Amino acid sequence: MEAPDLLLGAILLLCVAGLLWPFLIYPLILRLLPSRPEAPGGGAPPSASLLFCAYNEAAAMPEKLANLAMLKERHPELEILAFDDGSSDDTAALIEARGDLVTLVRGPGRSGKARGMKRLAAIARGDVLIFTDANVMLDPEAVGNLLARYGDPDVGGVLGSLHYVGEGESATASVGSLYWRIEERLKDEESRTGNVLGADGSIFSIRRALYPQFPDSVLDDLTVSMAVVFAGKRLVKARDVIARERLVTGRGDEYRRKVRIAARAWHTHAYLRPQLRRMAAIDRFKYASRKIVRWFGGLFLMAGAVAALLLAMRISPWLALGGVLLAVVLLILGWRAKGGPLAAIVDILIAYAATLQGVVKAMSGRTVTVWNPAKSR
Repeated sequence: MEAPDLLLGAILLLCVAGLLWPFLIYPLILRLLPSRPEAPGGGAPPSASLLFCAYNEAAAMPEKLANLAMLKERHPELEILAFDDGSSDDTAALIEARGDLVTLVRGPGRSGKARGMKRLAAIARGDVLIFTDANVMLDPEAVGNLLARYGDPDVGGVLGSLHYVGEGESATASVGSLYWRIEERLKDEESRTGNVLGADGSIFSIRRALYPQFPDSVLDDLTVSMAVVFAGKRLVKARDVIARERLVTGRGDEYRRKVRIAARAWHTHAYLRPQLRRMAAIDRFKYASRKIVRWFGGLFLMAGAVAALLLAMRISPWLALGGVLLAVVLLILGWRAKGGPLAAIVDILIAYAATLQGVVKAMSGRTVTVWNPAKSR
């Protein structure tokens, strides 16, 4: 085999390894690591404040408020705070009508979730701050099970488990559900072996004393949850703290959502870099494996495709042409399909493209501070 062939083969293998690393190789490594058990809890659970931000969530508010009323009935001492980010629908009015249940803070206009959460955290009185989203519903036992984990003084933050609803409504929803099931298992293993490396906004909590200061441009979920690790406390996941959210079913909505999240995540990574470098070696390994490698999955995919094409051309130009034509036909069929494996493959490729676009956008100095609810949710 000639040197160019060896080089192209090495590039292809490296790209395949990069694509498989966060979903196959990294989980296998985690399973080999020893467990780090939590200390048994004791005493009365800490007080808590539940915080969420909303923008044009009027459609979700009746169910959300009913869910909050159920939680309040089970935990009368639970403080509930909401921030409205200048909604143009009836979101604020619906929340305000339940002033007996929720304390509403109105923003001056579109200022973004990070600023809204900071305002709520500044007035919250609970020892533990519980963060969730306006369209997320919590199971009845969620708050009690979450607060019980704080019986271990080394635990500084607790994540819940997100269960998606509407998995079979589209190929986009099915791929999103599969991705999230993998993500949940990774967090379970990370928690078992020490720390989870970052939370999403559906359901997580931290001790109020650990809440950090940060700019409005970062991803607040990642920034706030990582403050626990930076403080030398444990960030763990509780399987019995269950939140439920409806999946995004439209490709356009999901693409824009992933671009926004990736852009803010990379901007947050740049902001947190000095503290990330000071983490323990195992936590740096986890962070790089679950986040950085995945953010560049689209680059691995493109480089691997080019290497495979060049290898095929060196064997036979006709082989390369046939491969390209077959790939184009399969992509067209997958794009038009309403479901099935080809549609799923297209949605996976779209997800990689959106994430890479978001990272490149952030690297160029641009980020996103506001959000819009997905219409296809």
